[in-house]
Amino acid sequence: MASINLIESFTEFKEAENIDRPTLMKVLEDVFKTLLRKKYGEDDNFDVIVNTEKGDLEIIRRRMIVDDGAVENPNTEVPYSEAIKIEPDYQVGEELYEEVNIQDFGRRAILAAKQTLSARIGDLKKNILLKKYGDRVGEIISGEVYQVWKKEILLLDDEGNELILPKFEQIPTDYFKKGEHVRAVVKKVEMRNNTPQIILSRTHPSFLAKLLEIEVPEIFDGLIVIRKIVREPGERAKVAVESYDDRIDPVGACVGMKGSRIHGIVRELRNENIDIINFTNNIQLLIQRSLTPARISHMDVDNENLYAAVYLKPDQVSLAIGKKGVNIKLACELTGYEIDVYRDEEMIETEYDVDLDEFSDEIEEWIIDELKRIGCDTARSVLELSAEELVRRSDLEEETIREVRRILQEEFNEDAAEA
Repeated sequence: MASINLIESFTEFKEAENIDRPTLMKVLEDVFKTLLRKKYGEDDNFDVIVNTEKGDLEIIRRRMIVDDGAVENPNTEVPYSEAIKIEPDYQVGEELYEEVNIQDFGRRAILAAKQTLSARIGDLKKNILLKKYGDRVGEIISGEVYQVWKKEILLLDDEGNELILPKFEQIPTDYFKKGEHVRAVVKKVEMRNNTPQIILSRTHPSFLAKLLEIEVPEIFDGLIVIRKIVREPGERAKVAVESYDDRIDPVGACVGMKGSRIHGIVRELRNENIDIINFTNNIQLLIQRSLTPARISHMDVDNENLYAAVYLKPDQVSLAIGKKGVNIKLACELTGYEIDVYRDEEMIETEYDVDLDEFSDEIEEWIIDELKRIGCDTARSVLELSAEELVRRSDLEEETIREVRRILQEEFNEDAAEA
């Protein structure tokens, strides 16, 4: 029987990755039975036999042989006079099996069948891809950079499937070239315009969690558990870990001998500073650890309002706040408490300073009162906090804060010049 150029299509379907034979057979059978229903009105007396290995098929039509003139349904019955032309030994009451020539369906119907087959197999591939990566959300995969665009990067996995790494899911200092291999975590799988989209991320906390799992066998074995991860991608990350075995130091295990385990992760994350801390249910101790590398003098904790006022030596304030306020921001996220840092007045060494009230002729009184409200009653106490931190903690506008800092800084500049 003529294969009407469907062999090429069958070969494509046969080679379709991960499509099991029964599913493929069912799809092909459904498509051709639809074709039969359109031509004959029914398909119950047709058998579609598919050979996906050779790339061909047969359609067998079954009809009951009846007496001449007794045919009620030409699709299911055939007169005796026609049956004996095919095989003289046929008798009334027997079934006649004959092969249907696909070309009899017409060129348009055949083309429609090929298009339907392509669409169905495409849907199968999409569903398989969705399931495959849907089950791998949160796992690290590697892909090769195929195309670099302004807003995203297109990667290909080992099977040629397309993966998307958006710009906002990249570490700020990431830079990739075509052909380079990139590791990322599968963040989500979604359908866009009827096409599966596998979205990757290098900034999600789960990426760091999986990297730690790979590098630290104790985490993989479940002896150490990661309680929480917070990140400012490319800047700093804080990881709270806990050990289920008293003999294992969770922080030491994660860092490794001379930092051997953590160094590889730091390089992967573009030199992101990673603070590994020992988790505890003692919230004061957790806050103290979360503000590392700063050393806290003492603190006041309001558990009802989830607030903590932390007091430090003057030289520790900037460490607690961190570059661009990142350290204190991550500490707040890790503990779930709003943390404000203050200079511990008892620990302040004798140092030239000026009360804010001395600047009343240059700074409005309500601004001074607002700064005092957040614990800044001297010029140095204001200057030790960044403009961003002052804006966050007070009700003052950024422009006002910057003008105040300029006025206060000039005081110390003039003093230094006179000296």
